[in-house]
Amino acid sequence: MPATVFQDLVAEAPVPARGILSQTLSNENGIELVLFAFAPGEQLSEHTSARPAIIHILSGEADLTVGVDAHRAIPGTWVRMPADTKHSVVARTALVMALYLLPRHVAATIPSPQRSGSTTSTSAGQSAASDGRRSPAAPDPPVHSPA
Repeated sequence: MPATVFQDLVAEAPVPARGILSQTLSNENGIELVLFAFAPGEQLSEHTSARPAIIHILSGEADLTVGVDAHRAIPGTWVRMPADTKHSVVARTALVMALYLLPRHVAATIPSPQRSGSTTSTSAGQSAASDGRRSPAAPDPPVHSPA
């Protein structure tokens, strides 16, 4: 299967003058990427997803509610939610966000807050710094070549 490359996800989702534009850019192997573009003031009212999901704010500002927690979202905000988590989005400005719907069998865990510079174990058993970078002591991930 060839690679899918988008040089600029924000450019793939022009913000409408009013309303919300959504489009599926990829849906392979149980992972679906949906881009949303919101006109300022538009919202997705509280709902749930039957699948674990990741919200990634690409541009603009929003108010996110995830479960009972409210968050001010800016470009770079990233949220991972287990299936059936109540959530809502209100665009404060023109907003572009990526939604990744994960396979149903993927359990989303929320790590406890850690101090800066501490490490956690990743799903591949690697060490990762709390700021998202891999620790220098972490081994390189395995590389698989097509046969």
